[in-house]
Amino acid sequence: MNHGKERLLSIDIETYSSRDLSKCGVYAYCEAEDFEILLFAYAFDDEEVRVIDLKCGEEIPREVMEALTSEDVIKTSFNTNFERICISKYFKLELVIEQWRCTAVNALLLGLPGSLEGALNAMEMKEGKLKEGKELIKYFSMPYNYGDDGQPLRHVPEDDFVRWQLFTVYCRRDVEVERALRKRLSKFRLTPKEEKLWHLDQRINDYGILVDEDLIASARECARESQDYIKEEMTKVTGIENPNSNERLKSWLLDRDVYTDSLSKESIERLLNRDISDEIKSVLRLKLILSKTSIKKYEAMASAMGKDKRIRGLFQFYGASRTGRWAGRLVQVQNLPKTTLDDLDIARDLLKSRDYYELEMCYPSVPKVLSELIRSSFIPKEGSRFIIADYNAIEARVIAWLANETWRLNVFNSHGRIYETSAAKMFHVDEKEVTKGSILREKGKIAELALGYQGGRGALLSMGALKMGLDDKEVTNLVITWRAANRNIVKLWKNIERAALKSVIHGKVVKMRNGITFSMEDGILFVTLPSGRSLAYINARVKRDFRLNKNVLTYEGVDQNKKQWGVLKTYGGKLTENIVQAIARDCLGEAMLNLEKAGYKCVIHVHDEVVLEVPKGFGSVKEVEEIMSTPILWAMNLPLTAEVNESSYYRKF
Repeated sequence: MNHGKERLLSIDIETYSSRDLSKCGVYAYCEAEDFEILLFAYAFDDEEVRVIDLKCGEEIPREVMEALTSEDVIKTSFNTNFERICISKYFKLELVIEQWRCTAVNALLLGLPGSLEGALNAMEMKEGKLKEGKELIKYFSMPYNYGDDGQPLRHVPEDDFVRWQLFTVYCRRDVEVERALRKRLSKFRLTPKEEKLWHLDQRINDYGILVDEDLIASARECARESQDYIKEEMTKVTGIENPNSNERLKSWLLDRDVYTDSLSKESIERLLNRDISDEIKSVLRLKLILSKTSIKKYEAMASAMGKDKRIRGLFQFYGASRTGRWAGRLVQVQNLPKTTLDDLDIARDLLKSRDYYELEMCYPSVPKVLSELIRSSFIPKEGSRFIIADYNAIEARVIAWLANETWRLNVFNSHGRIYETSAAKMFHVDEKEVTKGSILREKGKIAELALGYQGGRGALLSMGALKMGLDDKEVTNLVITWRAANRNIVKLWKNIERAALKSVIHGKVVKMRNGITFSMEDGILFVTLPSGRSLAYINARVKRDFRLNKNVLTYEGVDQNKKQWGVLKTYGGKLTENIVQAIARDCLGEAMLNLEKAGYKCVIHVHDEVVLEVPKGFGSVKEVEEIMSTPILWAMNLPLTAEVNESSYYRKF
């Protein structure tokens, strides 16, 4: 479609549902019996914004209703998925994804915050949301309490007409500011390929994935019993009535001469390595189990499950704005616990049959079993199976390809055993001496995982180098030997940093031999990838770091630790990491589009992996492997291989 000739319809809605949107997502939110659209604000092109008060009996004009399904009108909003799903549900309309645009995606494309208010503030726009908005949403869009019969109690316009009028103004303002932001960002659009990928993303979110309701219910019940037992044990030892109280537990520890300002997993693990009593260690281990966040994913699944037992809306397109990778929503499938159990089928059967006693007899830690079974809660629909395809060491392959590190490319074009070959090259031994489980292989593995993006001693320590038995000298030597064995990758870090600085300082287009291009436009540093997609670093600047005696690249973005917008620093290794992960993401995107074209339906995707719900009798592991490994036009010499398996539930192989 030629979007330039079509009318634009800007939309914002205010809704009510007794379901908690933040916990269940928009799809389950709309399924509540009391769900309704309260206000419908809209504007065609640059016309004045109108607000239709549906709660007070007004009707949406016929022109607008026709526009919602017209291919000649592009519908736009901030976080389009919410408007599209709510409107389609409420008015029983079939809304075509390709007729919608999302200003939130445009904002994320430039590395801006994912909220409308955050994006406006970051762009320093005079137009702003109504400050009372959150309070008004809480007042009119959510239950304020529950009656004796358990039914939700809510506020209606008659309860406070002044607030209701302000709510109407708030809805109107959102259309105005979304339109202003869209115009401001209009020159920075998704590429045609990215637009197709966003459409696919919306189809994946709409289709969702089936979950095993029985397994989830059993896991929640088992978790409650297990946690009740742990709380009782902790109370017996500590005397603390509420073991969940971190402040009480820290005081208990302090009374025993153990000080800690945090009871995070990392802090507790550090305490366990200290010379403390067995009693304190026992309490801390119980606290670790009690605070195991992965078990809470069962609660998240139960909240997000639709009436048909499918969970929808698990993925946020461009959620990781530095790389363009997807972010997880609701259940966060991007960080599911690892699976180490060999007998998953047995563990699943015991849990589903609610044989908790047998489960305790068979496994030393029930919470750990529950944690490892989370992934298996995702199942294919009846008559189908999962085909699970996982790219092999894709980041290591991409960085070798970018740097033209020949020996690494030879490994990936042959046997693929990068840890073994890396260790052999680093320690100047025959590769036959580097066997699985050997200390040399472990050193090669930790070096590969920690040092590819200019990591040093600190990166190795955070990966557990000391736990492997390495001393400080060995850690330092590991950095030196890895870099000596990978001179082209070391050169890549430097060349990328040099090209970025040159582009920002001189405002020039800087092209690298590996297909990466740096350019400046409107104060934004763009890094164009071989795929044609660009990464954006807004308000890029070069500042002199007198402590390091060198120029340093800064930009504005969301600090992942503070969760606030501010000035961030970057360097060659970090830029390399962004670029490598972005290219790996683009490879997966190509595969996802090709798999859909071949008739495969993707239900989960995680960085380097896809999970396909495939009808029995259709498709094959071999065909999926061929599609995943097919050379990509913009990366013809990039060696891609995938491990592909079938399963009756989601699992790691």
